[in-house]
Amino acid sequence: MEPHLSIDEVARRTGLTAHTLRYYERIGLIGPVGRTASGQRRYAPSNMAWIEFLLRLRTTRMPIGKMQAFAALRGAGDPTVPARRQMLEEHLAEVLTEIEAMRCAADALQAKIEYYRSCEQRLALESSIERGNEHEQRKSVPARTGQAEGD
Repeated sequence: MEPHLSIDEVARRTGLTAHTLRYYERIGLIGPVGRTASGQRRYAPSNMAWIEFLLRLRTTRMPIGKMQAFAALRGAGDPTVPARRQMLEEHLAEVLTEIEAMRCAADALQAKIEYYRSCEQRLALESSIERGNEHEQRKSVPARTGQAEGD
């Protein structure tokens, strides 16, 4: 069994700061955490699993208020399972809509990038042609020898 972790160990593993972990506990996102005789927090594996789930919700941009509501339902036990499932289904629908919007935006960006690449290629070709024309013109103009015309 995994040992209980200190707040610093949890912070290192999750990327959250100790301040954020204490804040999450204060606002009810994380239930009361066990403590040593000296009062130091000790996070159990079940705390870690819940924190990892909160991080997934955060990654999906679930607002803290909704996360708090979900945590409160979770704390109320099994009778709230249908409400929790419904809440997650609604959030998933929002996430999938956002993903589709991001795909459309990414496609538009990709199209614009391809457009600029073709512009760069066209400009490089035109510049190369212009340099070639200038070179040809310089070859066809006789070099001046320093004497005035008609001498």
